[in-house]
Amino acid sequence: MNITTPKIVVIGGGAGGLELATQLGHKLGKKKHADILLIDKNRTHIWKPLLHEVATGSIDPDLDGVVYSAHAAKHHYRFQLGTFCNIDQSNKTITLAPLYDELGHTILPERNVRYDHLVIAIGSVSNDFNTPGIKEHCYFLDSNQQAERFQHSLLDSFTRLHQDDNQQQSLNIAIVGGGATGVELSAELYHVSELLKLYGLTNMSSKRLHIHLIEAGPRILPALPERIAVSAKRELLKLGVNVREQTQVKEATEHGFITKDDEHINADIMLWAAGVKAPDFIKDLGIFELTRSNQIQVNQFLQSTVDDSIFVLGDCCAFTQADGKQVPPRAQSAHQMAQCVEKNLIATLKQQPLSGFKYSDHGSLVNLSRYSTVGNLMGNLTSNSFFIEGKIARFMYISLYRMHQRAIHGSAKTFALWISEKILRVVRPKMKLH
Repeated sequence: MNITTPKIVVIGGGAGGLELATQLGHKLGKKKHADILLIDKNRTHIWKPLLHEVATGSIDPDLDGVVYSAHAAKHHYRFQLGTFCNIDQSNKTITLAPLYDELGHTILPERNVRYDHLVIAIGSVSNDFNTPGIKEHCYFLDSNQQAERFQHSLLDSFTRLHQDDNQQQSLNIAIVGGGATGVELSAELYHVSELLKLYGLTNMSSKRLHIHLIEAGPRILPALPERIAVSAKRELLKLGVNVREQTQVKEATEHGFITKDDEHINADIMLWAAGVKAPDFIKDLGIFELTRSNQIQVNQFLQSTVDDSIFVLGDCCAFTQADGKQVPPRAQSAHQMAQCVEKNLIATLKQQPLSGFKYSDHGSLVNLSRYSTVGNLMGNLTSNSFFIEGKIARFMYISLYRMHQRAIHGSAKTFALWISEKILRVVRPKMKLH
């Protein structure tokens, strides 16, 4: 690569970051117009809205994940494994933390990476609001590794119940957070508990599964229209989920949660999915203007307010719309931001005017496993939204993932992946059992 070739560094290979690196690779990297580097602390990518399915074993990340290094080789960008920990604005370098193996041996020391243009797309993590005991006793679903930890614990619990002579024993799972993650996970857990019968765990069924979905606000799915929340709650209650609204957790212990009213909700497995924030180290950098949830403030072009050479997108980006509301942390937001940053980086290299970001809410969908899908689609010509459920909503939900696959693989490979999934469904287990 020529020394004068501009270097664009993208930190974070989530939905927005990976789509951006892919498109920049095609439009700039292939023709050597820019050196595109994607940095992520993981070796593989899983679409974050599917992490609840990784957590239940419905998806095997070893088969369904995208390996960054292999993907980079095909799409004309480079990949580097590393954890971003600092920025030197004056020298235009970022620092990556030392890389260790499982035994604590150093693979790579701390190192610096130069950039001409930087894109921060590091996503978000769960916000425990400093609630005592949460970090020590709860699982989270912020990453593939955390989802797999939950899945291993869940499988161990299923095995224990199956082989327990006392058939009256049950598995209590408490989920704090009635957003999309908590709601979708609750339904998926009931689905996989019924699948166990197909694989020899005949003593385990959904009748022995007790799920508590705990929401501090007046209703579940608070960020979505009320009609969606009402429909989702109705389906969850039919499954047997104990939906606890207006229930605030003040502490977690090894035996469960303690509410603000000093009620004890006993649980064998606890998961925290109540609220998100950008990682705390962003605040420790002391560089950016931030919101209370550590999101980086940006201008109309998605550049950070303190440095025009640094763009921000996805969950860690705080973009205020004309009506004063912030763009919500959703996959569709990251997708739209990635498209805007792509245009503006190309415009910057060509010394052309930048385009302002405008968020379009295309609606929201909540998938209750194989039981139901509910959501709303925003009208393009009016301000009204259209409520949908059942097979149509399910089709639209699946289409969102196909759109993501198309953005990172192209149409031909996405179609090939769809065909291969159909074929593999015949021979591979319906859930991961290891």
